[in-house]
Amino acid sequence: MNLLVVVSRASAVYLTCARLAPRHSKHGPKQEVERGFFAMKKQEETANRPDNTAFTQQRLPAWQPMLSAGIVIPGFVIIGIAFIGIGVALFVTSQNIQVLERDYTGVEKDSPCFKCTSSEAKNCVCTINFSLSQLFEGPVFFYYGLSNYYQSYRRYAVSRDADQLSGDVSHFKAPDSSCTPYEYSEGLPIVPCGSVANSMFNDTFKLYQVVSGQRKEVPFDSKGIAWWTDYNIKYHNPIYNGSLKDAFTGTVKPPNWPKPAYELDTQDPANNGFHNQDFLVWMRAAALPDFRKLYRRITEGDYAKGLPAGNYSLDISYNYPVLPFDGRKKVVLSNVSWMGGKNQFLGIAYLVIGSLCVVMSLVMLIVYAKFKFPEDDS
Repeated sequence: MNLLVVVSRASAVYLTCARLAPRHSKHGPKQEVERGFFAMKKQEETANRPDNTAFTQQRLPAWQPMLSAGIVIPGFVIIGIAFIGIGVALFVTSQNIQVLERDYTGVEKDSPCFKCTSSEAKNCVCTINFSLSQLFEGPVFFYYGLSNYYQSYRRYAVSRDADQLSGDVSHFKAPDSSCTPYEYSEGLPIVPCGSVANSMFNDTFKLYQVVSGQRKEVPFDSKGIAWWTDYNIKYHNPIYNGSLKDAFTGTVKPPNWPKPAYELDTQDPANNGFHNQDFLVWMRAAALPDFRKLYRRITEGDYAKGLPAGNYSLDISYNYPVLPFDGRKKVVLSNVSWMGGKNQFLGIAYLVIGSLCVVMSLVMLIVYAKFKFPEDDS
């Protein structure tokens, strides 16, 4: 059987080559077959050959830099000086940013919030007093900070239902399995479900300026503290029969929430549901275990230009437990500059890289002066 297949294939090749060979030739049959075979092979090669253009044949003009000592050494010097200049500007700007931090975890017994760390303390309010020796230039940003809190832990970070948060009511009655164990409560679905929503930060703050023994409240601005993309694109409020509250019918709030999502802000109806600014800020997970999140801005009234020098008191409604996982809580007052918040690392990084470039240029200059080849003189 195999012999017949080989014979048939040889016959086909022979007939093809004979067909391609010229009919009138002085050569014998063997030469004619060989000529036909090579003609067929040349035809196949021609068919697979790319177009004869400069691009396909790689004949485009090109430039290859010739790196000589006269180019590399001055280049390193210029780059180093530029980086050092940028680093100095970043570092000086960062140093001029004002930051005030106060820890209110209450671990120490002399801390004013120590009384609130007990599990028996309910609706506990503690007060932290501080003073400013000079104007705290505005706009002032008020942050809360948490330590040893791993929001980037994968099982925690994915514990949410994106369809619920996008306002899809059909997913309210059947939460995603990733929300376990905060998927159902007492047989009813939890909205919003998941560990991230359930662990939402719920300490509240009120800042007062003490003037002649009287406390004057510093107004907070809570509008626009969340990312624009979160508020306008990623999260949407569910609407059922024209009502936000009716959309949550047949569901329950997360176990750790004191109020359902549609009542998070009793003063501003627009700041409720999945468009609540504090909720949006919390749902954007932090990358590091020590982080801070924006709580409010101080940009209104007598404090639009900043916090004047003087005495202040901060009332804290202590609700969020952090001692079970050895966490810490703090409040941070800070202003910003053209480069953002206080960050010395960026300026130091530019200074280090610029200094290394200058040092390397000196090393290359010494090596070139000592070991240069005679033909380099020409």
